[in-house]
Amino acid sequence: MAAKVEIYTWSSCPFCIRAKALLNRKNVEFTEYCIDGDNEARNKMADRANGSRSLPQIFIDDQHIGGCDDLHALERQKKLDPLLAV
Repeated sequence: MAAKVEIYTWSSCPFCIRAKALLNRKNVEFTEYCIDGDNEARNKMADRANGSRSLPQIFIDDQHIGGCDDLHALERQKKLDPLLAV
């Protein structure tokens, strides 16, 4: 069964675009929350992300993964696919 992947983004954020590109290359379905300028949504994201307010913030099966660099680090370490159940 595929993991539930959620990503909080801003539409023009290059790191958000890069993180989504990796997920798309892996044919991973994800729910995107584009929070451009929405402080209430950003506060909710930060609550889920242990206070992190930078974007993107990525969650796999409700586990906070971190941002774009964290996602790519998991991929390099061959730890992403097991989390995604790909």
